[in-house]
Amino acid sequence: MAEPRVPGEPDERLDIPCGQQVRARDLDLGLREYECPCGETHAVVMDVHPLSRFLPEFLVETLHETIETDDEFDQFGTPHALAMVREEFPEAVASADVSGDGQVGYALVWVTEFDARSLHEIVVELVVELMEHAISHAEGPTLEEFEREMKRFDVETFVDAYRDERDFESEYDTAL
Repeated sequence: MAEPRVPGEPDERLDIPCGQQVRARDLDLGLREYECPCGETHAVVMDVHPLSRFLPEFLVETLHETIETDDEFDQFGTPHALAMVREEFPEAVASADVSGDGQVGYALVWVTEFDARSLHEIVVELVVELMEHAISHAEGPTLEEFEREMKRFDVETFVDAYRDERDFESEYDTAL
């Protein structure tokens, strides 16, 4: 049964993984984490957030150049990264299409069971897996070099350094 509401009142609510609900209009553009009444902190991502929130610009540019998308998005970006997370953790990601609400400033929003730092690690791990799959089709020195670099790559260390450089304490962080 539908819940009664005042006409014109925004009613887009996300049932977030912890069982709580949050109104899309309560999630502003600068928000990266939602302090939930359940006591947990959940990562918040919007389609307008750049992929460089998670990855360095040079890598984002490489992904734009090498991955062809077959959807309404011009290039590989944040919606694709969050789709990868949702595919891997379907019960841990809630999303909403609020493109019909012109007052929120974004069209898609995701709220995860994870906090922002944990989500960052997951996105990096999934992009590395994507790159490993793509490079596995190569032969010779390119493949060997990539495998050597991946053995030295530590996701946690990378995320710590990237978040420190990006200053995620401020809503005005900038790309590297």
